[in-house]
Amino acid sequence: MTFLKKLSAGAAIAVTGSMLMTGTGFADNMMPGEGVEVQPLKSSIAEETFQTVVVMKALEELGYDVKDIQEIEYAAGHVAIGNGDATFMADHWNPLHADFYKAAGGAEKIYREGVYSPGALQGYLIDKKTADEYNITN
Repeated sequence: MTFLKKLSAGAAIAVTGSMLMTGTGFADNMMPGEGVEVQPLKSSIAEETFQTVVVMKALEELGYDVKDIQEIEYAAGHVAIGNGDATFMADHWNPLHADFYKAAGGAEKIYREGVYSPGALQGYLIDKKTADEYNITN
């Protein structure tokens, strides 16, 4: 899973730093988001709320005005970020969402960074009995 956003590279570094630092002294001295409104997106999958909230909290500590999470389908979310209608989505699955990323403008319009769950399963699951019965191997 990857973090997609339309923030500056400096803000990306600041968010990462804020997530790694402890205490309030660091956040008090570095407020790159002051006066900047941020619109987070996420899919309707409840399990993807956690990483979105973690990023939201880090952005808030950096002074960003973080709006409520908007739920959206993955393809539309990529387009919204690429068009500047939203700021970030912390639940981009690569390579599963690679076509959405490319169709929304790719690296020219969207900044993609980090991995939350390396080696996570991407795709579908079915029971073994059905797979064996219908010779489903891929």
